[in-house]
Amino acid sequence: MIALVAVCSLTACGTDPQPEAASILAPQGDTDLRSRIEDASDLVVDGERLNAALLQRFYARHDFEPVWTTRPEQADSLVDAVLHAGDQGLNPDLFHADLLQRSETLPPVDRELVLSDAFLSYADALARGAVPVERRGDDEVLTPGPVNVAAVLDDAMDSSDPAAEIEALAPTTPTYTALLDALRKYRAAAAAGNKVAKGRVRTIEVNLERQRWLPRSLPEDRVWVNVADQRLVLYRDDQPVFSTRVVVGEDVKHNQSPEFRATIDASFFNPPWVIPKDIVTAEILPAISRDPNYLVRNNMVMLPSGEAEQLPGPDAGLGQIMFDMPNRFDVYLHDTPDKYIFNRDNRRISHGCIRVQDPREFAALLMQQPKDEIDEGIAAGGTTRHDLPTPVPVFVVYQTAFVDADGKLQFRPDFYDRDAGIWRKLQKPSLGKEPTVQADNRPGPSGGPHGGPVL
Repeated sequence: MIALVAVCSLTACGTDPQPEAASILAPQGDTDLRSRIEDASDLVVDGERLNAALLQRFYARHDFEPVWTTRPEQADSLVDAVLHAGDQGLNPDLFHADLLQRSETLPPVDRELVLSDAFLSYADALARGAVPVERRGDDEVLTPGPVNVAAVLDDAMDSSDPAAEIEALAPTTPTYTALLDALRKYRAAAAAGNKVAKGRVRTIEVNLERQRWLPRSLPEDRVWVNVADQRLVLYRDDQPVFSTRVVVGEDVKHNQSPEFRATIDASFFNPPWVIPKDIVTAEILPAISRDPNYLVRNNMVMLPSGEAEQLPGPDAGLGQIMFDMPNRFDVYLHDTPDKYIFNRDNRRISHGCIRVQDPREFAALLMQQPKDEIDEGIAAGGTTRHDLPTPVPVFVVYQTAFVDADGKLQFRPDFYDRDAGIWRKLQKPSLGKEPTVQADNRPGPSGGPHGGPVL
């Protein structure tokens, strides 16, 4: 504070301080530590890449002074936590496990940086995943709320149990807890030579990571669509009150249902289907060339935008109800006239949207109305929008290991082949190599009157 006043006084007088004066007034800190962090475009210690930006945020809180030389017990506690990151389904090598075990042999500045980077990176992995949203594909956009891990480490390093402070960043959902328990059991089985258990361990580690992509406090009222389970569950007061089968996106990449969060704020009765241009090009136009009466038979019209619209009716692609949940993928929950498809085990046949087996009961619960009123509203004809009394968050997830409504751990096939990609990103990358993400080719907003669901 005194230095700031002195500088302001000189500036107010119109006098520039001499370089020697500026040097005296500026915060000093550890010169080597500051220069290593601030001047490094690629900070590496003994072959391990460090996160210079994260370290800069942390040490700016400490005037770039070393913090671990005066806190050996706290450092030891955090080192032990990082070396046991496997208990959370995380590879300790992601957090410089080898360097931590021989940190005393490192030069003082290198040791300081390695310790802090390991602790910060471990905290960040627990808080938002070791594969955060910026390292995932464009169709995996679930993410928890922001966490200032530099501030968390600040609090932890002066607490009586630093490791507990950091590990409190991990989820506490029933699924996460059950997966941790299952991880211990399947690892023991794998060590005893049960080959199936090794695959289960990988599946569990991947799904623990998916849990870390979720908000730490889930809304008590929510819609949960697990694409891998091909099922929708409605929760009230954190308890399941409704469950139904759903149809999800095909296995091919550009038709897979994405993982995202949205909010259902209304129901449309008797909705038209605005067909996105890419579907028109790939499917509608070839059908017209084969059958000139295709548009008439399917109650469709072409739009000047290159899209098409299927007019409302009992045979329309969206059925008689669509749930409005604006999102950048144009993926919606809706009815379908093809009720027979819900009898199939493989219900992966859509362009990405989620077709609901019992949409009228679902609508009645969301709108807090008797089902008869929903039926009457649909029977009245015409496209009408009905706002929900309270908007309800909806999570579209892809969990191949999860706890069901009865608290039982379930496994599902990885039909989108996403688990392997996540597992690879959970391993330590080679220096100079960063795991690549596959771009999503899903179409953007179609501009239709109801958001242009991709169906």
